[in-house]
Amino acid sequence: MEDAAAVAGLLWDRWLPVGVRRLVAGALPQGDADARALAVWLAGVHDIGKATPAFACQVDQLAETMRQHGLEMCSARAMGPDRRIAPHGLAGQVLLGEWLEERHGWVPARTGQFTVAVGGHHGVPPEHAQITALYEHEELLRTPGASGRVWRQVQTELLDACAERFGVAQRLAAWRAVKLPQPVQVLLTALVIVSDWIASNPDLFPYFPDGASRDDQERLTAAWQGLDLPGVWRAAESCRSAQELFASRFELPAGARIRPVQETAVELARAMETPGLLIVEAPMGEGKTEAALAVAEIFAARSGAGGVFFALPTMATGNAMFPRLLDWLERLPGVAGFRRSVHLAHSKAALNEDFAGLMARAGRVAAVGVDEAASAASAPRQRHHTQHRAAAELVAHAWLRGHKKAMLASFVAGTIDQLLFAGLKSRHLALRHLAVAGKVIVIDEAHAYDTYMSVYLDRVLSWLGSYRVPVVVLSATLPASRRRELVQAYSGRADAEPETAASDVYPLLTAVAPGGTALCRRPQASARSTAVCLERLDDGPDSLGDRLEQELADGGCALVIRNTVRRVLETARALRDRFGAENVTVAHSGFVDLDRADKDSTLLRLFGPPEKTDDRPTGRHIVVASQVAEQSLDVDFDLLVSDLCPVDLLLQRMGRLHRHQRGPGQKERPGRLRTARCLVTGADWTADVPAPVRGSVAVYGQYTLLRSAAVLLPHLDGGSGRPVRLPTDISPLVQSAYGEAPVGPDHWQEAMKRAREQFERHRDDQTERAAVFRLGSVGKPGRPLFGWVAAGVGDTDDTPAGRAQVRDSRDSLEVVVVQRRGDGHLVTLPWLKPDSKKRQRAGLALPQDATPTRFAARTAASCALRLPMQFSGETMDRAIQELEQLYMPKWQGNDSPWLSDQLILALDENCQTRLAGFSLRYSPSDGLEVTRAEEPPR
Repeated sequence: MEDAAAVAGLLWDRWLPVGVRRLVAGALPQGDADARALAVWLAGVHDIGKATPAFACQVDQLAETMRQHGLEMCSARAMGPDRRIAPHGLAGQVLLGEWLEERHGWVPARTGQFTVAVGGHHGVPPEHAQITALYEHEELLRTPGASGRVWRQVQTELLDACAERFGVAQRLAAWRAVKLPQPVQVLLTALVIVSDWIASNPDLFPYFPDGASRDDQERLTAAWQGLDLPGVWRAAESCRSAQELFASRFELPAGARIRPVQETAVELARAMETPGLLIVEAPMGEGKTEAALAVAEIFAARSGAGGVFFALPTMATGNAMFPRLLDWLERLPGVAGFRRSVHLAHSKAALNEDFAGLMARAGRVAAVGVDEAASAASAPRQRHHTQHRAAAELVAHAWLRGHKKAMLASFVAGTIDQLLFAGLKSRHLALRHLAVAGKVIVIDEAHAYDTYMSVYLDRVLSWLGSYRVPVVVLSATLPASRRRELVQAYSGRADAEPETAASDVYPLLTAVAPGGTALCRRPQASARSTAVCLERLDDGPDSLGDRLEQELADGGCALVIRNTVRRVLETARALRDRFGAENVTVAHSGFVDLDRADKDSTLLRLFGPPEKTDDRPTGRHIVVASQVAEQSLDVDFDLLVSDLCPVDLLLQRMGRLHRHQRGPGQKERPGRLRTARCLVTGADWTADVPAPVRGSVAVYGQYTLLRSAAVLLPHLDGGSGRPVRLPTDISPLVQSAYGEAPVGPDHWQEAMKRAREQFERHRDDQTERAAVFRLGSVGKPGRPLFGWVAAGVGDTDDTPAGRAQVRDSRDSLEVVVVQRRGDGHLVTLPWLKPDSKKRQRAGLALPQDATPTRFAARTAASCALRLPMQFSGETMDRAIQELEQLYMPKWQGNDSPWLSDQLILALDENCQTRLAGFSLRYSPSDGLEVTRAEEPPR
């Protein structure tokens, strides 16, 4: 109890962000002093429930000693399953509540808001039915009869002593009238959990008698120095102009001016009365990421946030953002030159070389010796030379790892799932809330999240607003209805709608403070603009091949985007027959992780900005890609061919067309490709109503595709006389496509009506299913968190099963892909390139009767692959059964953490295999191809 209370005090003083402390302090009469005392006291009494028969009976020897002092109790066996009615957290909550009522005159309605931090310190606040059941079994709290008075006396004396020791005895009377907001209850619960975990770590706080030689202060000092948590970031608001701020935080070319969107974002962030939600809608390439980071610094200084979480749609985009985040941090005041914690938050973060390097230089967590602690206290940064800890650096701290603690690091880049988990009823949810409550949250690619994910996102935004957490939302553009939903969710007001903005207002910045009303700013777009001529193109390989022959006659680089991997591979096969395999590149999600990363690097090297590469093909080249080409990659093509898709995504795809200036008037491009053109295919354009191909309908739905086609009609019919002008036409197209007004010719309307009915059924189904495990709304101040995560999902993390809870996706299988040679030996894939340290990764031995080397195991784990939807449902069960036949005991457990519990897919020497009735073929050029087993792999 002493240890946990002392740790809570240190966490409050040295680790909690100012904004979190300020929120708790605001609920109490004497502000910060009361808040600190309350946190320390709750941590100190959190295990009072162990002073009960239900808990003490577990160890016979100790129980007998207690009996000799009048504390009678049944044996654990005699008590039977009833013991489970009184887990020590719940028992402690009840005891503390009784003590407040009996010793300090509290009314029962006021105790729960304080005692729930004790009841929920193992991750799940008790439910009302559990509390009632315990009251009906008082013998679990105190043995009936004369011994009951002894039990009560001991419990009361312990609680009296804690109140005096932790400085709250004189404050309890003043707290009787307090109504703690539910966000404050959550934060206090989380702080108790963290304090308990640290104080319960025997490496930091050795058990008796190992630590008996130290007094309390020495014990605490040694433990805190051994834990060595990086301190909290305290941002200072910069007085620099927006131009000067950007020049100092980012590598701007000499003489470069920041864009109007960036300047307006900084001005609005500074002008807001209170930091809140800022939505930035601007075209691709306007520097929204840099704008978000600049705003995050301003918001952090004004709100007391102690870090930043940058949420992205996928692991790939998270990996791409992580080095950019690190570069920014190296220039950020209060971080550069200091020791701060950083994390990459997704399930494969350990395979990221940037993050792995940070983990490698973080020391282990262990208490230091008494003399060492004393010297560290006077010269705390002298000992890192021997323990490999740097004084001023970014570290992936060893204690701040694992799916429940990782988000507590100060600076995090990761998948949006990590944020959505804060809206999922799950165990230790309070820790996730503590993690986001102390940060500025940046949500990228907000247009990429469907109805199911938006149900969780909106609920999370409502809690973030109640925590007064600043949030920056980035999007190419949002439907007006979605923008309104985001503002209302965060502000907590149904009337907080943004100022009415015409559909052609773009770029657009919308801001709202918690509980406030929204305001808008309309910065000018940058001088860059592109006119894209749209044309229909008949679907089919011959039509596409003929047109590309014509367009690329003088050379040039074309991007063909298909909506399904199957169409990518079919298209690539046909184009290679006509243009040669060396002139066609494939990119989609069906590559193992290392090949996917190599593919992205190759695309950037060949088609990136002109100032960053000189390897652009001089002849004709075609990239056939899936939706992976829509996001994050800064690639530039001369011609775009795209399957019909939702209009906002088509505009994203157009952002890869003439993205950079290549000579005056694009003169460095082939003559016929100096005008930006997008050929829209993937539909039967000859039908009365366009008929999108089946795969596209399965991915996006008929209604969204038809409305996209309808709003594009004037541009498709207008030819070069009616191009899509970027960015001018972005907002009008998106607002029309996602609005309620009818679009398209009259003879389309019946088909539109049927498609809309199906769309609404699907949307309602998504909403209903998402709501099952969604966290409730923020309750009234003073209402205890009892049942806060009742009927939840239990533990959750960033595994496929965890992500499936906040994404509307069917279960799928992930496998580690290796090769089986003709002699039966397993090896890593033969074409892998050396790592950044020039170590060979191809063909490394993976012995089946021994534990692979750490490097070989890590390399194999880096070749994970998610199998496509053919392997879901009943087929998944069959696939798992077949994959589990290749089981290597030596690969399991702590001996090989990289491969433990992984399903292994072994390809033969031709990189083929069969699984669950399907033939699988893999190549580094095409990725995974799946066909029915009766169909021979091509």
